[in-house]
This record gives sequence, C-alpha cells and structure tokens, in this order.
Amino acid sequence: MIKDKRINKIEEYIIEHKSVSLDELMTVFNVSKNTIRRDVQELVEKGDFKKVYGGVAVIDDKRAKLESFHDRQVRNQTEKEMIGKAAANHVNDGDIIFIDSGTTTIEMIEYIKQKEVTIITNSLNFIVRALPYENLNVITAGGILERKTNSFGSLKYMDILNAYNINKAFMASTGISLSNGVTNASPLESELKASIVDRSSEVFLLVDHDKFDKYGLMTYCRLDKIDYLVTDITPSEVYQNYTEKNDIQLVIAE
Repeated sequence: MIKDKRINKIEEYIIEHKSVSLDELMTVFNVSKNTIRRDVQELVEKGDFKKVYGGVAVIDDKRAKLESFHDRQVRNQTEKEMIGKAAANHVNDGDIIFIDSGTTTIEMIEYIKQKEVTIITNSLNFIVRALPYENLNVITAGGILERKTNSFGSLKYMDILNAYNINKAFMASTGISLSNGVTNASPLESELKASIVDRSSEVFLLVDHDKFDKYGLMTYCRLDKIDYLVTDITPSEVYQNYTEKNDIQLVIAE
C-alpha cells in the first residue's frame, strides 16, 4: 500500500476507534513499528490527533460551543453564500422543504425567493427575511425561542411534523465527524432536527470546511443518514471515501 493511501486509512481507523495502540496499528496495516511511528507523527503534526502512552488518540478539544447567531454569521460569510446557492439549486417549484436554523442555511433565501415552495422552518431570521415574498408559503415549527441562535426548538416532539410530507430537508450543524456524526450545540434544537431527518425523503447537510472533524454537545443523526453533503472545499480523502461508500452525494459549491 502506498504511503499516502496508508496514512489516510490509518487516519480513518483512528477516528473510528478514537484511541488505538501502535501495536494494533502495526497488526492491522501489516507494517513495522518504525513505519507506524513515522505515519502517526505525520498525523499528529496535522493537529487532529495526540500521542498517548503506547498509541495515538483523537484530540478531544474539538467540541464546538454554542455561539450567538451574529458571531457565527460573520465567519466564512462568502463560503456560506456559495453553499447556500449550491443547495438552492436543488429546490424546485412545488417542493415542501425544511430549512434549518443556521448561518449557512439562511443564505438559501436569496436563491429561492422567486420560487413557489412551502417552507417549514425553525429559523426566526429566515421567517423575517421571507416576509416580502408572498410566493413563499412559510410554516413555523414553533416551540421555545432560543435567543442565542434566533431559532425555535423544544425538547418535546413537534406534532406539526406529522402533518407534512417533507421531501427535502436542508440541515445545519455545529460540527461533523465520522466518530460523532452530525452534531448540534443546542439541546433545545436537537430533538427537532432528529425528527426532521427521520421524516424527510432527502436530507441535505450544509457545512463549510471549518465544520469537519468538530462536534457539538449532541448528535442528532449519523453521517450516513445524509443524502447530500454540500460544502465549499473538497474534504479529505477519508470523507470522500466515506461519502462514496455510503452513497452520499458530495456537492462542492463554486
């Protein structure tokens, strides 16, 4: 196995198991201890892993914290606009869609505002921005207002979800990883997000490159439940292999 491919496989293996010994890696990849040490050192230098006694582990400080809507909005703004536009290309007249709260998903409105669609959303900002467009039939998910994220959520199941057949859901995330899946930093929103994923015919996940290999407080779905992964930069080979293996369409915004 060539070096680059082996290192990518080792990276994927460590992420999956969170912590592994050098001896285990030697056995799994059938290489010498010196080779494994060099490969692990290369991965550690990238900043995603740390050495532990006799092995290597995923760094635990990549947990994304709950930030205000404004703080998140100003970060990677151009990339978020590109991702929103790419996702909006998949919205057709007559669709019943869910648009999640988030600073990336809200960028979709500029590219769907002339379409005839029904939108279910928990985003206060999206509701306000949609007001001028009578062609957008907006339904709020309701619930408890989370002021920090300008969104509605609740720990109780939202009965409104049973009344609509959502054919496309456009979801946000504070961080994604192979080990923790699709995560969120707000407990109020997580149950709603999980229910939407379960009820939707197609699930689109909109995340910029900074969200990879990070995670929030709660996992609301496994990464393999996503149908489309929309981002701004082609992710690492580990994620490319995962999307191909799990029949996830990778959409790179341009």
